[in-house]
Parts: sequence; C-alpha cells; structure tokens
Amino acid sequence: MTDETQTRTGNAEKPSARPSEDPGVPALRPEPVAPARARARRWPWVAALVLAIAGAVVLYLQPWSEGPVPVTVETVERGPVTRVLAVNGRIAAVHSVDIRALVGGTLGDLPVAEGDTVDEGDMLARIDSAGQQAVVRQAVAGLDAALVAEARARDALDRAEALGVNIPRTEREAAERALMTARQDVARATAQVDQAQVQLEDHTMRAPMAGTVLSLNVEPGQAIDPATVLMTLADLDRLVVETDVDEAYATQIREGQSATLQLSGETETREGRVGFVSQRVDPDTGGLAVKLSFDQPLRAPVGLTVTTNIVVERHEDAITAPRAAIEDGAVYVVVDGLALRRPVSVIDWPAERLVVTEGLAPGDVLITDAEGLSEGRMVKVAVP
Repeated sequence: MTDETQTRTGNAEKPSARPSEDPGVPALRPEPVAPARARARRWPWVAALVLAIAGAVVLYLQPWSEGPVPVTVETVERGPVTRVLAVNGRIAAVHSVDIRALVGGTLGDLPVAEGDTVDEGDMLARIDSAGQQAVVRQAVAGLDAALVAEARARDALDRAEALGVNIPRTEREAAERALMTARQDVARATAQVDQAQVQLEDHTMRAPMAGTVLSLNVEPGQAIDPATVLMTLADLDRLVVETDVDEAYATQIREGQSATLQLSGETETREGRVGFVSQRVDPDTGGLAVKLSFDQPLRAPVGLTVTTNIVVERHEDAITAPRAAIEDGAVYVVVDGLALRRPVSVIDWPAERLVVTEGLAPGDVLITDAEGLSEGRMVKVAVP
C-alpha cells in the first residue's frame, strides 16, 4: 500500500508525449491582433505618402515663383539689308563768296538788294570816293608837270646837239642828264597816277562771279573797313548738302556712296551721292565734314535742313535683330517655354536693327525686348 501510494502521489510518472509533437517545446498559439490596432499602424505610412505627393506637386507648381512672363517674339529670317547712316545737313552753294571792301570809308551807293541776281562785273556797292578823286587829280597834275619838264629837257638837248662843237661838251652832257631826270620824274608821276586810279577803283565793289545776293549786311551811309562783310554772293545753280559725320564712322564714309535726301517740308525724297569727304576730323567737335550732291539740279534756299541717309553697305542675305533685343552682347530665344540666353556678334551701328553675324540661325524664336529677363525664366508669347 505504501509503495502504491507513493507512486500515485510523489513519484507519479509524467504523461508520455505524443509521437507527432516535440516533447521539449510546449504547443503555443499567437493571440489574434485587434482590427483597430492594425489601422493605427498603417496611418504613419499613409501620412508620409500624402506628404510626399503634396511636396512633389508643390515643387512642380512652385507657387512661390512668379508666373510666365509675357514676351513679344519674332522668327529669325534671312533677307536683304541696307546699312545706312542717318545725319542732318543743310543746303549750301558750291561757290559762294563774302564781299568785303578793300579800303575804308563811308558807304555811298548800294544798288543791289538781298535776293537780287547779278552778273560777273556788275557793281555791288561804292564807297564815297571824293577824297580819292582829289588824290587822282593831284597825281594827274604832277604827271602833267613832269611831262612838260621832260619836253623842255628834250628841247634843250636837241639844241645842244644841233650846235655840235660850238658848245662845250659839258653843256651837252648836262642836257642829257636833265632829260634823263625828267623822264624819271614822268615815270614816277605816272606810277602815282596809276596807284591813285587803282585806289579809286577799290572804292567800287563788283561781282566776282554771276550769282545771287544771299545776305546784305550794310546800309548806305555806314562807315566800313576792310574787315566788314558787306554781303554774301552765291551761285544757286549748283547746290550741295553740307553735314558732319561722327568720327566713329569716319572710316566708313567714302566718295561715291549713294544717299537719299529729303528736304525739310517735303515728303518725297531725292537721290544723291557723297561728293566730298574731308581728310581731317575737327578736334573740337569730333566731326568729319562731308558734302553730298544731288543727282538732279534743284532750287532751294541755302541753309535749308536736309535729312540724309547715306548708304554705307548692302547685304543681300543677312540676319538682323532689334537693338532692344540685344543686351550685353547676347539675346534671348524661346525654347520649350523658357528664355535661354545666347551670345551674339553684331555690327554696331546707329540704327533700330543691327546685323547679326554670329549667334542666331533662321527659325530661332527671338524675344524682341530683353529687359528684365534672366536665363531659364518661364515665358509666354504675348498675343499682339
């Protein structure tokens, strides 16, 4: 009994494991997860995904940046181009002269008026010559006295020669010297008369050429001197345009270049060409004197303003760009909605459009005003 009791109570044998189970690992089953707890674990991932999508949208739209800039454009093309230099000039006569007196005095006769046409040799003005006429008369009187003295000396010599050996030789030689002296006096008196006559003629101003009196600066009775410009005489049958070209373009102006001329107050233009180019630049103004002639004669007032376009160069196949499109040696072209900067080489010239020698090709979409643009800026073409 005792053994049986011990066996049942303290020494009872463990139940034998099943053949299909590991006797050292107890059989455990995981507890099922509640649905609310699973949803709590998914929320951080969903929020991160939403934030990533929102960030991508913000980066794409860039709401902090400005919208596309409206720009005006033109498509680059090749074509004929004429490079001209525009300058203003004035009508001038080919031949003009300022009339001055050769002597001083009081202006007496003034038979011409401004605008009168005169022929060569016509009298233009006369200075009061009463004093000079007296000088002429005095010179003539001196010449007459010298001629009388010469005649007497000749008669004395004739008598001495007629007497021959009957008079001393010294008397004949004295008669010869007296005649020689008389002839010298006559020559001297003749020169004085000629000089007085010339000075008398200097009191009368005559036209050195045929022309028109452009300006008249004196009045009868006015005291004048050789420095006084009495009037200006010009030949209006041959007119030119006088102008100055800036020294920056002096080397590109040559005789024979064609030009278009438009007189002030006229709408039509006239054809002409460069007829004279000075070889000296004025150091004070930096200008080069140029004269242009008209292909057809015309009558116009001297001093009239003329707008002149000198044709410097012609390009049969060239690319041009507006001056406003060029900034710091570069332009902007539109590529895929963006403004891209492109360096260019141009012929600098005072014109609204410049010839582009490098940097642009036909078909490029050129932005015509580069102000305020930057590389990569979004743009949209403005509808005209």
